[in-house]
Amino acid sequence: MAIKTPLKWVGSKARLMPRLRPHLPEGKRLVEPFAGSCAVMMNTEYEEYLIADVNPDLINLYQQIKEKPEAVIHHLGNMFLLKNTKAGYLNAREIFNAGQLYPLERAVFFLFLNRHCFNGLCRYNRNGLFNVPYGKYVNPYFPVTEIRAFAQKAQRATFVTAGYMQTLAMVRAGDVVYCDPPYLTESSNFTAYHGGGFTHLDHGKLARKLRKLAGEGVSVIASNSDIDTVHLLYAGFDLVRINAPRSVGAAATSQKTAAELIIKAPAGEGKAVVNV
Repeated sequence: MAIKTPLKWVGSKARLMPRLRPHLPEGKRLVEPFAGSCAVMMNTEYEEYLIADVNPDLINLYQQIKEKPEAVIHHLGNMFLLKNTKAGYLNAREIFNAGQLYPLERAVFFLFLNRHCFNGLCRYNRNGLFNVPYGKYVNPYFPVTEIRAFAQKAQRATFVTAGYMQTLAMVRAGDVVYCDPPYLTESSNFTAYHGGGFTHLDHGKLARKLRKLAGEGVSVIASNSDIDTVHLLYAGFDLVRINAPRSVGAAATSQKTAAELIIKAPAGEGKAVVNV
């Protein structure tokens, strides 16, 4: 059974860890340029982790949990008691967006918003303001167990606010790299990536960088959607096709599965697509 994380997160790998974990090789340090919910960190046992993301709120939350888990729990508990209404949520969002909070306060507000907003989405408008509507949950889950477990595991981790290319420039010999970028789709020309977008150009740059690292002997694994463009970008890599659950739609309870790929550094000439 997968270990859960403090955050609700679209695209979290928690439920996929039984399928993903066998494809993550041994190594001293795992490098993740797209932190997300940190489900991979929480469900693996590397000696060290380099966890990065372009979203400073995400990285600040993880750093605050690492350093001050009981303070996070205490202040979050107060917010759950005092602001567990639509009006309370909107007030918390307004305070968060005013940008006058200390790092610990901002981390607590971010986690509160995540647990009370629609579907646990993390979305900002063009002005950098968090704009996800209220989720209308009767009894939002208070993740005290997950915060304490995360704090313990985080003692092995270094958290940095950085883009994917900057993070991959920090890779050293013996590292294992796992990339879980915003997925490509057949029709979209926008995929959310904090305040901007993760474009087709970014996907091309990422694929070229991973190919270069693989050529230098670094263990490289990535996830993406099972579409022709991804097959072309990673031609020569080993591709493992899996069916992954999806739970974002018009209703919070809507679910379906979608084919996606586990992409591994080339093991030889040509490419192999395996169904699991």
